[in-house]
Order: sequence, then C-alpha cells, then structure tokens
Amino acid sequence: MSVTTAEPAAADPREVRLTVLGSAGAVPTRAEPCSGYLLECAGYRLILDLGYAAYPALLRHCGPEHIDAVLISHRHPDHVADLSPFLRARAFLRELNLPPVPLHAPPEALDPVLGLDRPDFIGDPYTVHAIEAPNTFHLGPFQVDTVELPHYEPNIGFRISTGGITVAYTGDSGPAEQLVALAENADLFLAQAMYTTEVPERDRGNMCSAVDAGRFATRAGVDELMLTHLYLMRGVTPEAAKAAARTTYRGPITVARTGLVWSRRIKQTT
Repeated sequence: MSVTTAEPAAADPREVRLTVLGSAGAVPTRAEPCSGYLLECAGYRLILDLGYAAYPALLRHCGPEHIDAVLISHRHPDHVADLSPFLRARAFLRELNLPPVPLHAPPEALDPVLGLDRPDFIGDPYTVHAIEAPNTFHLGPFQVDTVELPHYEPNIGFRISTGGITVAYTGDSGPAEQLVALAENADLFLAQAMYTTEVPERDRGNMCSAVDAGRFATRAGVDELMLTHLYLMRGVTPEAAKAAARTTYRGPITVARTGLVWSRRIKQTT
C-alpha cells in the first residue's frame, strides 16, 4: 500500500500550533466536521478528540502515520467516532511498521469505537491508557493536567503546557468552578459553547453557552478565547456566539472552524 496522505508542513520548532480539524457540536454539517484538533510542538503531534468527519480533515494536514498520541475527552461519538478510520488506516500502513499509537481517555470511553473492528482484522495498532482526574502526565514535550468536568458522560478537560505556553480544552462541560482552574492564565481557552446565551433545560448543567464560556474566560484571566462545539445544525452561528461571548469577555475571541490555525512562539526553553 502506498502512502497517499499529506506530508506535514514544516513547523517552527519554537512555536506551539493548534489546527482545528472540526468544531461542529453533536453532528457534522456539510462544511464542518465535529470536534477534532491537532496540537503540535517540536515535531510532536497530538490529537485532541476525533469526532465525526474529523479524520478526512486531518489528512489535509498530515497522514495518520505522523501522529504521536491521541487524547480523548469523553465517549460521545462527536468526539471519538473518527478514531475508527484513523486506527484502521494506521493498521493498513503495514509497510511502515508503525508503533502502536497511545490512546489516552477516561476509563471505558473507547470501548464502543474500538469494538467496531475485530482485533484479528486490524491487529494491534494502539495501546489504551485510562486517565483519571486530577492527574498530571507527559506526552512528548507537553505536560498534560487533567480536570474532571460535568457532562452526561465522564468528561476530562485538558490543560496542556510546554515552553511557557498553555492551551486549555474543555471537551464538553456544563458551567463549573473547575473551568477556572482548567483555564487559569492560559494562552488559549478552547471552550465548548453549544448555545449562545441560554442553555435549554434538558442540557442545563451539562453544556455551556457562549456567555458561560466568556464568563469563565474572564474569571480565569485567559489571553484568548476560542469558542467551539457550536450547535450549527440548530442555527447557532459563529457571529451570534462571538457576540454573546463578548458580553462577558473583553479579550480576543475567535470561533473554531476547520482549517483554522492558532500558534504562539514558546516563551521559554527547557
């Protein structure tokens, strides 16, 4: 089998770079995959979630063989479904003799998606590492601090730091004091904002609005807020979400969309 995926673009080893693979909440749209993010530094490539349609988006930036590890926030398919084609592709690139890719996720979060393929069919292209919160571990150049956040399923937020740069990612979460600790003084707060101003009663406590995201960004003193997981299929628009977040946060606000790249030069070397 020949490798037909993209070669990764050369990255400045002195910067941290986040590429949005997808940001739609619940289901993808024609133009926007579900949650998926590629975080890079010093040649190390880490995936944060890989929901519906995020794998084809990854291929525009690099092939599956270039990924060093995967972090999954929780088991909902809009955050984990495309782990299946990702792992199948790595397994089928047998001529590259790839090592098993480490998958880090809450206990049992990966069971449904890993059960889609028979082990005797794809072999063993991964190792599973159950993560708890609070905890701290290292992946390549990154220190990962975990924070448990409220959701329908066990959900872990990630505070990822290297070279004096910190990216905080919520996965899915309702409003909670833990969000302040997760995002404290972060350079980028990648925050779920399913709704604009009001969260419907059925989702209250388990989802945030853009207003909520802005409020916690202000309390945490973050440098920049990036809204993600918008309920696009229900008409939540980037413009409305940004305007809502602006009522509670005065710093820079962006809305995640596939292909968007955020980067910062590292502040210190180790």
